Order: sequence, then structure tokens, then C-alpha cells
Amino acid sequence: MQLLVSGKKGFSRFLKRLSQRGEAGFHQVEGPVRKILDQVKEHRDSALLRLTKKYDGWSPSVKTLKVSPGEIQKALKTLSREEIKALESATERIERFHTLQMQKSWSFAEEDGTILGQIVRPMERVGIYVPGGKASYPSSVLMNAIPARVAGVRKIIMACPAPKGYLSPAVLAAARIARVDEIFKIGGAQAIGAMAYGTKTIPKMDKIVGPGNIYVATAKRMVFGEVSIDSIAGPSEILIISDGRGAPSYIAADLLSQAEHDEQAAAILLCTSRNFAKEVYKEVSTQLTELPRRKIAERSLNDFGALLIVKNLSEAVRISNDLAPEHLELAVRNPWTLLDKIENAGAIFLGPISPEPIGDYVAGPNHVLPTGGTARFSSPLGVYDFLKRSSLICLSPAGLKKLSPVAMSLARMENLEGHRRSIQERQGG
Repeated sequence: MQLLVSGKKGFSRFLKRLSQRGEAGFHQVEGPVRKILDQVKEHRDSALLRLTKKYDGWSPSVKTLKVSPGEIQKALKTLSREEIKALESATERIERFHTLQMQKSWSFAEEDGTILGQIVRPMERVGIYVPGGKASYPSSVLMNAIPARVAGVRKIIMACPAPKGYLSPAVLAAARIARVDEIFKIGGAQAIGAMAYGTKTIPKMDKIVGPGNIYVATAKRMVFGEVSIDSIAGPSEILIISDGRGAPSYIAADLLSQAEHDEQAAAILLCTSRNFAKEVYKEVSTQLTELPRRKIAERSLNDFGALLIVKNLSEAVRISNDLAPEHLELAVRNPWTLLDKIENAGAIFLGPISPEPIGDYVAGPNHVLPTGGTARFSSPLGVYDFLKRSSLICLSPAGLKKLSPVAMSLARMENLEGHRRSIQERQGG
């Protein structure tokens, strides 16, 4: 990890490079992804079978692409009672939190009898993509499926790559507990294409959610408009603001918790104390040796990890707001005093005993968060992402009489005579 001081050489350059990480990747894979999507759109199921054999190393039939009830039961028996209980406990907490996000239809009547409002309905069909390459992510199943289920989505399907035909029992168990309707052993851009365009085996979805590699993210970009998507997920990131108090081992462990995700993950400390930052550096070096995913974490820390020494907490907050991190930890004496100054962050963790991984798994809020600075304008995945809204307009005679002159005047300004006449017809001339 680099140790850089505000105002000194390399500090600003690192922040700029951090904000641009991953940008070039999309352009490099657009061609291959477009080719895959076109194959799926034209050849449907036959393309899925061919691409699954090519990229996942097994030869499915149309029937075996879909996970059977027997496979799910076998997965449930594979897990220990402790593992099942952990999935059920996380499900209960995630569901309870997301239930509070539910929105209702509403309307009101004006004095003249005009009724205005909004009708809120769930989407019909949602597809969830769950990664299955470098690791198994049952938590991603829960975080994507549960808010959709709470919203009232009628059909939820899941696509997950199955190298050599194998799917993680934990992922299958999570899908069962979260009440996913159908599961398909298919990954990559071809899975996104199948859910966007529909095939005989995989129904066309209204929305696709869930993280994936650069091919999956690029495919989601390309099918947007054909289908809705949640976001374009980038590499994971954590930013920790510290005033030099507390245990350096806590900070080091939290930095490594994100660095182990992948080589492009970012782990940043903004600290007002150089001595404390040096202690964190030592802890990172020590803990890194015990990490099973050490090589991935080392690459991440070398390329996008840094201990940044800032003048004060105000500067730390300014930099944090500029970066708009996915995960922000306020490891300071009184984190609540900083909270109202934080403008951009996906999830905020307050105090030394609120580690980011608790949020990943069981706290309740969603761990699908805006990355790459998009927390400036985006929010965590939630029930609201699976709801659609229709405006309700019912004019009374008095309301039509009152609003018509204004509407006709605006229509004339825009030179839309048909609009004006539509209103005038109701005026009796």
C-alpha cells in the first residue's frame, strides 16, 4: 500500500487514478459481448447450449439448464444445520428491513372534485444474476431476491454460471430460502442476453439485477432499454475515515475485507495521524500473510490501496464526498458529528464496532451499492427498484374548466395545435 501525504507528491495523482479505475475495461470487451448477445437474440436456446459448453466446460441440454427440485433438495442436505440457520437468520433481518421501504398507492381530491394520484405496482418478472466464478455468493442471492419478493414481484428467476455443471449448494439453498421461482445454470453475457430477449426455456424479464464480471456488466449496459437494470456494478471499494484513535488491527482487517474481493478493489484510509497510519500499515502486512486470497488482496492493495494522511477531518470528509465510496466507515471518536457532513456514500458504518462485512451479510440494509463514484446520484438496491408507478388523473367538470386555458396557452407556445384542439373539444367549441 502507498502512504501519501496531502499536498505532497503523488497524493492528487493517486486520487485521480482511483476515480478512473476500470473505465477502459468496458471498451475492450464491447465487441465480444455484442457478438454473444447477437447470437442469443438470433438463436435463443441453441446459442445458450453452445456458449455454455464453450465457456463453462459442460454440455447441457435444454432440460438440464434448469435446476431441478432434486438438485435443490440435495443442496439443502449438503449444508449443515448451522449454515441453513445462518441463511434463514440473514433472510429474516434483510426482509424486515426492506419491508419498511414498501411504497403505497395514493391519491387526493381537489376542492373542485378533480382526483390526482399515483398507482404503485410491482414488476411482473425479475431476473437475478449471481456470480459463480471465483467464489460462491449466497448473500448476493438474498440481497437481490428478497427486496423483489417484498415488492410483490410475481416471478423471480436466477441465472448463475456453473463451471463443469456445478453450482454451489449454498447458492441453491439461498435461492430456495429467498423463494426464487426458477434457477438456471448459465452465466456470462449469454445469461444477460437470455433474460433480456427471452428464449423458449428462459422467459423475458422486465428487469435484471445483480453483480458480475466485466462481460456481465457490459452486457447489462447493452441490453438496457430492452429491459431495465439495477446498475453497472464496478469493483468493490471501502474508504475509512480515522482520527487516529482505536485499534489499528480493526482498520487493517476492514481494508483487507474489501481487497480480497478482486484485483481492482480499492481499500483507502483517510487518517489525520501519520503514526496511526503506519501502525495500520504494519497490521495490514501481518494480517495479509494469513489471508487465503492473499495474491488477490496484494494486487488490489498495490494498485488501488493507500493510506492517505490528511490535515484534518474536514479535508477527509471533502475527499470522501468527492470519491462517493461504495462503503464508508467513520472510525472516529464521535461518528455522529460527521454524519450530517457526508453527502455521497452507498453505505455508512459508524464507530469501531460496525465493520463493513456485517453489512454484507446480516445487518439488514442491502449490500448491492453504487460503486465507482455513482453514489453521487445512485442508491442501494431496494424494494423501490422493483416497483413501477402510474400517474392517476381524473378531472371534474370544474377542474377541466379551470385548467384548460392554461393548458391551451402552453400548447400554443409549443405550436402543438392538436394538443390545443383536444382540450378545446371538451369546451363545446
